[in-house]
Amino acid sequence: MRKLIYGMNLSLDGYISAPGDDLGWSAPSDELFQWWLDQERAISLFLYGRRLWETMSAYWPTGDQQPDATPAQIEFARNWRDTPKAVFSSTIDKVDWNARLVTGDAIAEITRLKAEDGGPMRVGGATLAGAAMRAGLIDEYEIVTHPALVGGGKPFFTALESWVNLNLVETRTFPGGVVLTRYETKEHPVDPSS
Repeated sequence: MRKLIYGMNLSLDGYISAPGDDLGWSAPSDELFQWWLDQERAISLFLYGRRLWETMSAYWPTGDQQPDATPAQIEFARNWRDTPKAVFSSTIDKVDWNARLVTGDAIAEITRLKAEDGGPMRVGGATLAGAAMRAGLIDEYEIVTHPALVGGGKPFFTALESWVNLNLVETRTFPGGVVLTRYETKEHPVDPSS
């Protein structure tokens, strides 16, 4: 069974982007960018919603060719191109860069992918991740909190129908007051009467 990870940069008040999709508050330090690169190298399949796919595919296919690209950015771009991706959307017609388009039931497909053998998967995009969260499919949360209050925008977490209990497995501080907290989903206890 494959592990499904949901992790992103977020503001202290819980948003992955400020109003107008502003990400200016979340620029990573070199150390944090390297940490994200190390995490991405361990992923065997990226799962993207349409909006995050459009953001990532607009830059990273040629991110290693930018004149000011750092060695870590060059490696991130190459890793991004090489890693298989599934893009969940009913509004786009085609994807490229080692990706396949999924137009059907996202939860059914993520459940199928989780049941396969293979390395960990990362889900990205608040809407897609929210659906996976509500379905109980997320195994690990990588929360990189930036010391900024943005007052609104796109939330990292979605409304849930029941509690999800977590185990803290790692904390780490990065330059600029950025803090990583990594949690694993606790196994739900089995009801002995069933």
